[in-house]
Amino acid sequence: MTRDGHIRLLSTHVANKVAAGEVVERPASVVKELLENALDAGATRIDVNITAGGRKLIEVRDNGSGMNRNDALMSIERQATSKIRDVGDIERITTLGFRGEAIPSIASVSRFKLRTRTGESDSGTELSIVGGSLQDVRDAGVPVGTSIEARDLFFNIPARRKFLRAYQTEQIHIKGVFVLNALAHPETGFSLACDGREQYRLPPGASLDERICELFGVEYFESLRRVDKQMLGVHVHGFAGVPRQGGGERQQQYFFVNKRPASAAVISYAVKQAYAAGDSESRAALILFIDTDPGKVDVNVHPAKREVRFNRAVDVREAIICALREALGIRHVPHPAVEPERRGGTTGVSPISLRALDPAAAGAARGLPEPCPAPMRDAPRGPGEVSGSGAVAGYPLQPQGIPAGAGLPIPAAPVDESASLIELPEEGSPWKWCRVAGHLKERYILLETDSGYVILDPCAARERILYEKLLAHKQGERTASQQLLIPEAVKLSPADADRLRRNLKFIDQMGFRVVDFGDDHFMVEALPSVLGEICCRELLLNIVHDIEHAGKRRGSEQWIEEVIARSLSHTGSARQTKHSADEAEKLVKNLAATRMPYTCPRGKPTMIFASFRELERKFGR
Repeated sequence: MTRDGHIRLLSTHVANKVAAGEVVERPASVVKELLENALDAGATRIDVNITAGGRKLIEVRDNGSGMNRNDALMSIERQATSKIRDVGDIERITTLGFRGEAIPSIASVSRFKLRTRTGESDSGTELSIVGGSLQDVRDAGVPVGTSIEARDLFFNIPARRKFLRAYQTEQIHIKGVFVLNALAHPETGFSLACDGREQYRLPPGASLDERICELFGVEYFESLRRVDKQMLGVHVHGFAGVPRQGGGERQQQYFFVNKRPASAAVISYAVKQAYAAGDSESRAALILFIDTDPGKVDVNVHPAKREVRFNRAVDVREAIICALREALGIRHVPHPAVEPERRGGTTGVSPISLRALDPAAAGAARGLPEPCPAPMRDAPRGPGEVSGSGAVAGYPLQPQGIPAGAGLPIPAAPVDESASLIELPEEGSPWKWCRVAGHLKERYILLETDSGYVILDPCAARERILYEKLLAHKQGERTASQQLLIPEAVKLSPADADRLRRNLKFIDQMGFRVVDFGDDHFMVEALPSVLGEICCRELLLNIVHDIEHAGKRRGSEQWIEEVIARSLSHTGSARQTKHSADEAEKLVKNLAATRMPYTCPRGKPTMIFASFRELERKFGR
């Protein structure tokens, strides 16, 4: 490489290679660009065929409007497009593709063939291009529409080709792009064939409900709640899943802006805020469409058009939060940055500022009793007046550390004095004895022990107990299986199905019996007996997610099984119900018998302990 410091124009050949690097990252990028062109051409039927993960062949056929000979030749020129005419059009993009870079970029890194015909022409046109060089132009007898073949991707750029992943991995990325476009356009029929085997055949004229069922299954669809809200010039619609403790739907979140698969920081933030009222750790399933005036969206931010930017991001954020919380049944207070008249209000003071001015209203909004009146410092002492401790007769003393007007804390459940003492084994147990004293928030268990009190998280405790039972076969006792009376069919996304398929051997060793039926369908015939009743789809999704994010350790099958056991125990422990005294006693005994009773397998505490000495010190005794 020579560097003499002088500026020169790049040759067309080199410029095309540079542009191809922006547009064509991998085979899935080619599929994305060609699908978008087909949809912009008004196609009602699009067929995709790939070989070897798209390395050897990517073929996309559509029945759209097609091109005449002149347009076909112009399409292989850089910056040639039918979708914008002047600068003003850039500010109101209504098509998926518009830059005029896709066809020449793809043709410059492949053996490219384009066949096309319009409805007004008796014959079509065929172009053959190799590595960006036009080889042949001729008439061809082809149906109305456009068919494009890209063979031997990156054959002329070995440095790019060697960075492609395995065939299966590239195929998963292609399936992901296919699913996105099929969701965005349920009115269009799609098909996908990989290595001669049909993966999807989706009929045209479908509704979004039908398309979701076709792609993910009826069970998945029935777990969603419908979202439909129009406000502030933004229409938010689609479906949202209810988050569950233990998660499951972490990867299946799809966002579309004016039917374009895209993302934006404000969308992620709004979704996080909408679900913030729940205490689940999972990311719920989402298929969300955000429609607004094209003039208020900049789709030209990212080179690959993956991200968009909104002119009024605060309106989009407010619409998403309000739509999701309404669908999920969560009360929403509008953000103060959204003007009251835009929300339909009549006052210039926001609800947030009203609650700040009126502490009693703040407490009432949370379902708390009215706050205690502030003590009168200079009032005379006497019956019915202010006591020396600062309490007012007839009112309880405001607890220290809680600001006046914040409302009283929610009390714990009454202590059951008749609860029997739980004798614990001497070796390895945290205490000699304990007693169930009550519940907090109908979720946590309050225990009295020989040396203090303990707040126990039943979910974390069950997770530790299940984890050690699942790994019991490490010491020679194999995890027992329980046959399902009716085997459960589960359909996963392409990426999740591939991860599950690669780890079926380890999953079977944990007490499962899962049969791969192909086309991303699995049949669950047996589960580990310690799990009880559980949603098989959620369980399998948790397993593949944890395997994906746990990293890799070379040659460690034991590590994989431990990851699966952690995932199973986390899912199986998700039940949040108030325990009876007998159930709480049994849980405490089982936890005390584990090797590590103080934390769950994920490292979170199962209990919080406070000694009596610490209590006495805080009370000044």
